[in-house]
Amino acid sequence: MYSLSVRDHIMIAHSFQGEVFGPAQRVHGATYVVDACFQRPELDADGLVVDIGLASDTLKAVLAELNYRNLDDEPAFSGRNTTTEFMARVIFERMAAAVRSGRLGEGARGLERLKVTLHESHIAWAAYEGAL
Repeated sequence: MYSLSVRDHIMIAHSFQGEVFGPAQRVHGATYVVDACFQRPELDADGLVVDIGLASDTLKAVLAELNYRNLDDEPAFSGRNTTTEFMARVIFERMAAAVRSGRLGEGARGLERLKVTLHESHIAWAAYEGAL
């Protein structure tokens, strides 16, 4: 399986509901380094997994919708704990929709899997991976 990854970052604020979160129940900030890893069994006709420029631009656009936001104020997340794991799935779904809509070019139609990883720090991260 071939893979190509692109990376960007976002800065958000949020709070959590539930005693398990301790002090994180208060509003706090997070800076996530975000990796999107595209996978396919064979390269496209141009010898690519996916166009790296389009992949980078698309990740940047998807993240721009979240960057510098307090996720507690976002209607789409009302009543949800926007944990690192949860946000990995959100970004995965938005990137998968971009692939399906053709935003990453025709060559991206051969992609089989996508993995989105959010690095919360140099020692902790979470990911969501699935078929496209």
